[in-house]
Amino acid sequence: MRIAQIAPLHEAVPPKFYGGTERVVSYLTEALVEQGHDVTLFASGDSVTRAQHEAAWPQALRLDPSIRDWVAPHMLLLEQVRQRAHEFDVLHFHLDYLPFSLFSGLDTPFVTTLHGRLDLPELQPIFSAFPQAPVVSISDSQRQPLPQAGWLNTIYHGLPADLLSPRKEVKPGYLAFLGRICPEKRVDTAIEIAARVGLPLKIAAKVDKVDREYFERDIKPLLSKADVEFVGEINEAQKPAFLSGAQALLFPIDWCEPFGLVMIEAMACGTPVIAFRRGSVPEVVDHGVTGYVVDDVDGAVEAIGRLDELSRDEIRAQFERRFTSDIMAGNYVAAYESLIHTRRPTRRELRSVAVG
Repeated sequence: MRIAQIAPLHEAVPPKFYGGTERVVSYLTEALVEQGHDVTLFASGDSVTRAQHEAAWPQALRLDPSIRDWVAPHMLLLEQVRQRAHEFDVLHFHLDYLPFSLFSGLDTPFVTTLHGRLDLPELQPIFSAFPQAPVVSISDSQRQPLPQAGWLNTIYHGLPADLLSPRKEVKPGYLAFLGRICPEKRVDTAIEIAARVGLPLKIAAKVDKVDREYFERDIKPLLSKADVEFVGEINEAQKPAFLSGAQALLFPIDWCEPFGLVMIEAMACGTPVIAFRRGSVPEVVDHGVTGYVVDDVDGAVEAIGRLDELSRDEIRAQFERRFTSDIMAGNYVAAYESLIHTRRPTRRELRSVAVG
């Protein structure tokens, strides 16, 4: 199958720093190539891939301080894809609603994976205006604010099976928090949970500029009040040891997280996840198998006391059954085939029928 993957230009694919969407695009693209498909990745010029690479902008926008209008490079990206659309069996966008207007009138089938939050009021008229634009959700929970959207399927994220793996020589001895520090991720709640159970907490997280004031004002003072180590942002090579050394990953979110990639990163290392019942959590965490889904701090404290009931080998096995990039790619191929087989007739085909 000839597949175009169209990534955002904010980060490289894969990202050099934090960037969940671009990371997933990379995992998907490489898995599709491995499965034998003819894949072209439209992305920033500093991206790295085994697919054919179409550099839509010289480098990731986040790394270019001269860029003030991020829409302009993306408009150029869309035009490049439009001009080559006829070369592909399917176009797969990761650009939210940007492709809807331009590509709804083309003959080549397209689909958009929605990676972010959808509970914003300004999105309602957009998806009402394009109810036939095919979209994929990354959890069933993500769909709830937009029932009118043209939902094709829910496809969960996946990681390469050998990207992260358990380090059995590492003895778990602390609780872990991984990801990004911001109010809705509630690292303060993670600190409270760790203090309640008397376990050390290691925080491996990025602090964006927009969240720096929150970190300095609300989080930094808490670091000295408990047995907390702030590790900072870590890369892929550091994650296996960090996660394998944790008795559990704490995920006490305070918003409807569409997916939560860190949860399956922990599972890949055999590490249980203790997560609050928000957003995608009940879909991703198999309660009593890969961790515990809880409602509050008291529930998290109780769950930590039951970690011995979980098998770290079974957590890894469940990850392999549900959340590898190979499984993700297979699910997307099925979605592509559905689009191709149910597509409307092309303008050329309609003219041919009329003439005949």
